[in-house]
Amino acid sequence: MKAQIIDGVALAAKVKAQVKKDAENFLHQFGRKTGLAVILVGDNAASQIYVRNKIRACEENSIQSFHFCLPENTPEQQLIELIIRLNSDPNVDGILMQLPLPAHISQAKILSYISPQKDADGFLAVNAGNLMLGYPGLNACTPCGIIEMIKSTGQAVDGKQAVVIGRSNIVGKPTALMLLDLNATVTMCHSRTHNFANFSRHADILVVAAGRKGLVTGDMVKAGAIVIDVGMNRVDGKLYGDVDFDSVADVAGYITPVPGGVGPMTVAMLLKNIVTAATALKL
Repeated sequence: MKAQIIDGVALAAKVKAQVKKDAENFLHQFGRKTGLAVILVGDNAASQIYVRNKIRACEENSIQSFHFCLPENTPEQQLIELIIRLNSDPNVDGILMQLPLPAHISQAKILSYISPQKDADGFLAVNAGNLMLGYPGLNACTPCGIIEMIKSTGQAVDGKQAVVIGRSNIVGKPTALMLLDLNATVTMCHSRTHNFANFSRHADILVVAAGRKGLVTGDMVKAGAIVIDVGMNRVDGKLYGDVDFDSVADVAGYITPVPGGVGPMTVAMLLKNIVTAATALKL
């Protein structure tokens, strides 16, 4: 029997509907829209597309967007001054620094200037630390989307074996912490793991965020497992996941497609973070 598809587009629509309702309630209560400031430095084509999509998503869900498009040669200090100004702007609830940045600008330094209370992406060290310690905070959008997709299956996470392939700071590590917080027993695999299939074959929940097309095949997956494919590998103009969809779908119980899986949920959780930030600042 083929795995059930976890439809990220449909699930994201449900999240956005609630976000829009919450954003409209905020407007009625406080007399202004929640606001996201998006900063883009340079003319990276992919980044421009991502920014346009995020701005459009804001507009469609009653969130005001402020777009700052700066030239490639923008001095680092000028960017810092912009962020400091946005930190104190009462109409801006979230700040999104579109990455990557030009080579002459330090990503770590720039991100450190964003207020943790306006960290729309949930990337900052303070919020990562809050996640690790189990404190409230703004969490990374893709891991939040992953958890919502897992929950949407209706399958219990408590006590299950979970394997996360990939250890990035923005997906792998926070996803592992969120699964741990839900009482899963979590194993992390990465590029130095010897024969990671020995681990993945025992996973009730398998999250693959390695950045390699078709890395996981059906023989590496436990029957009935929940498989979340975070991969976005563009080859000859077509998008592929880290999971070989056809072979894994014959084994797994649930699986996310690429595209149409984790991607839409990431944007939805970004919008949710903005409203959460706005509400938290008013408490």
